[in-house]
Amino acid sequence: MLLRRTIPTFHPIIRLSVIHSNLEASALLVRHIKLFEALEISHGVLDLACGSGRNGRYLLSRGVPVVFADVDGDKLASLSMAEVPDSTMMTLWKVDFEQATESPLAGKTFDAIIVVNYLHRALIDSIKQAVKPGGLVLYETFTEQQRQFGRPSNANFLLKPQELKHWFEAWQTLHYEEQERVGPPSHVASLIARKPMTRCSLA
Repeated sequence: MLLRRTIPTFHPIIRLSVIHSNLEASALLVRHIKLFEALEISHGVLDLACGSGRNGRYLLSRGVPVVFADVDGDKLASLSMAEVPDSTMMTLWKVDFEQATESPLAGKTFDAIIVVNYLHRALIDSIKQAVKPGGLVLYETFTEQQRQFGRPSNANFLLKPQELKHWFEAWQTLHYEEQERVGPPSHVASLIARKPMTRCSLA
């Protein structure tokens, strides 16, 4: 694996349970898992602001290497409480993506980046740059219409109509929708896009 050589500041997770992890993974990820399984893996998939790591766990269960990244060290530590056959498939990264200095993603490369239920607009350009040409981004989070259902209600954490699609308009859109969901009620925008292979419009 190239994970440790490519991003040497990360720390490997030794143990992780992936049993039945797909029961809690994003339905968008589960539905489109073959896109991620078909990637030519050289850097791993970044589960950005991963929280409990439900999406990264699912990827691991399908044999896809994952970098789990979050500001909450306790949540990251909880990922190491059960066994996983191959520790080289996992990497742990405790990081504050909202720090005021240089983006933590600067100079790093991933085969894909997954972002679910998290929005920090200042990070978008760095996310686009950190995905390798031909790689994927899966992004899914709340829209302004979420206010009718409760939290989050702060505009800083809510997407405007078509905003997410606009950010990746130079990429190949493989899936996009904005819709209301039930159980619990919410309104989200969902996108999967592939970064162009050409040097133009890479960002």
